[in-house]
Amino acid sequence: MSELATRLTRTLQLRHPLVSAPMAFAAGGALAAAVSRAGGLGLIGGGYGDLSWLEQQFALAEGERIGVGFITWSLAKSPSLLDAALEHRPAAVMLSFGDPRPFADQIRGAGAALICQCQNMAHVRDAVEAGASVVVAQGAEAGGHGALRGTFSFVPEVADYLTESAPDTLLLAAGGVADGRGLAGALMLGADGVLVGTRLWASREALVKEGHHRAILATNGDGTLRTRVPDIVRQLPWPEGFTARIRRNAFTERWHGREDELRGAAAVEGPRYLRAFQAGDPNDTAVWFGEAAGLVHSIDPAALIIERIVAEALEQIRERAGARID
Repeated sequence: MSELATRLTRTLQLRHPLVSAPMAFAAGGALAAAVSRAGGLGLIGGGYGDLSWLEQQFALAEGERIGVGFITWSLAKSPSLLDAALEHRPAAVMLSFGDPRPFADQIRGAGAALICQCQNMAHVRDAVEAGASVVVAQGAEAGGHGALRGTFSFVPEVADYLTESAPDTLLLAAGGVADGRGLAGALMLGADGVLVGTRLWASREALVKEGHHRAILATNGDGTLRTRVPDIVRQLPWPEGFTARIRRNAFTERWHGREDELRGAAAVEGPRYLRAFQAGDPNDTAVWFGEAAGLVHSIDPAALIIERIVAEALEQIRERAGARID
């Protein structure tokens, strides 16, 4: 397969300008390793901080050149997790949803690239101040946690800002990227590559229950919403401004819009939610994917997904470059 070279591939020594999102509870060592073997950069999702799980996932990656991602506000409560992760010499550490500056020097000092996921321009300025090697401009289309900006306008605005203020900082586009059109479009918008979540959530290597995989195949982009109910039921103190994009189902129909009632019932509903999640129930728990669900039609090996995305992007770029302008 032909390769698509960008500043990202040259800087991070990749074959393809694609990084997998460090999706909590879904992006384990097997997925990260598969993405890296296929020519991208795979990231383990550090989630909310389970050291034994994290060590297990690094072991499952079998020595592949991978990275790791953390929820920044949660990492601040257990900073020793970063110490443990850096002992594995990750190629990159991604920080999302919080101030990256307290961890930036340690990450760079360990030889890892600092990737900062951003949801608005204030986050981007913080990332540049922290000395991020890579900024991720995440649009609201993305599955899981995020904010309000749309990918299509946010990415070029960040690209313009970086060109002016931090020209050596690389840019990834995230939110709704699930095929070659998304990758080609991201490059046209000024990104150096893409961060892919939902499409790789729907891979065989992802730590996703079969019932949840069936759910994405039965859902289109209209079948998701942004909400705080999964955080309320789990009693997780997510900062204001961030919500979760999940599938519309019986759980969201029951509680979205009744957040105050759910807070009062969390002691009972929390264990019920957790049991449903562990069982792979697609109806009575959160199912974590984004608007790109409408572009997912099969559960495939990660390597095949990446091969298709890159091949489709190359085809799109060649076709558009050859278009006649009358």
